[in-house]
Amino acid sequence: MDKHAKIYVAGHRGMVGSAIVRNLQAKGYTGIVTRTRQELDLLDQAAVNAFMLQQKPDYIFLAAAKVGGIYANNLYRADFIYQNLMIEANLIHAAHQAGVNRLLFLGSSCIYPRECPQPIKEEFLLTGPLEPTNEPYAIAKIAGIKLCESYNRQYGRQYVSAMPTNLYGPNDNYDPNNSHVLPALLRKIHEAKQRGEAKLQVWGSGKPMREFLYVDDMADACVFLMENEDITEGLYNVGTGTDVTIRELAEAIMHVVGFDGEIVFDLSMPDGTPRKLLDVSRMSALGWRAQTSLRDGIRLTYDSFQRQFGRESM
Repeated sequence: MDKHAKIYVAGHRGMVGSAIVRNLQAKGYTGIVTRTRQELDLLDQAAVNAFMLQQKPDYIFLAAAKVGGIYANNLYRADFIYQNLMIEANLIHAAHQAGVNRLLFLGSSCIYPRECPQPIKEEFLLTGPLEPTNEPYAIAKIAGIKLCESYNRQYGRQYVSAMPTNLYGPNDNYDPNNSHVLPALLRKIHEAKQRGEAKLQVWGSGKPMREFLYVDDMADACVFLMENEDITEGLYNVGTGTDVTIRELAEAIMHVVGFDGEIVFDLSMPDGTPRKLLDVSRMSALGWRAQTSLRDGIRLTYDSFQRQFGRESM
């Protein structure tokens, strides 16, 4: 990418989008274009078409999405499938109409079957039933991948899809009901420490295994894919290649936060997919690897959390 190219980052206020902006700025890119939700409603097809034709960016990072954890995905099923389908369909089609040749679509590892062989290879897509709790969101993300693939095949576009594992980091959502597991646990553990509690209740059995990627590493992978002009299509898993149990995750966060209470698992709550470990050999073969360890990433995230919510109670 030329350092002065016009680069539109959709969803720049979110965790992934803001990390992509940070990465681009650090690498000297000067033509970054952003719009807030108030300035551009991505659910409004006419508004998206007008914006794209007026701006005509050289590159697009499609990081805008409605996201949430197991609870939110399972409760707001219609919102998750409708909003994500509309956002990606509006942006990808408008990009094509405006002549944008390079676009990167951000997916999710939940696109893969629930009972998937481990580690999960890109070719396992659509080989089995999805995890029921987040099926609407997953179907929307699969549709985004297929949109990119279809515009490439029919019109010769160069739209690439990146599938991150579980992400965490600055600008995450820490809502105890609507967030993903790591930020939800981080907030819960922080508050348990502040209240001086002796026990920590964690949803599920603690046995499911998950892989976690620091969001700045994800952003670096996205920019890496777009900078490589030889990568013109395809699906790429982005992760660390290692996973931990939810119990081990909770213990790691407790260590960083400084909470030494007892973990109590709530077996009435769902576990979700038993294991999700991505095969990252395609990215490794291209020369990209994650740089941030889980412990270091949690520490950086906790620092960001404290800045975001203040240190008054500490």
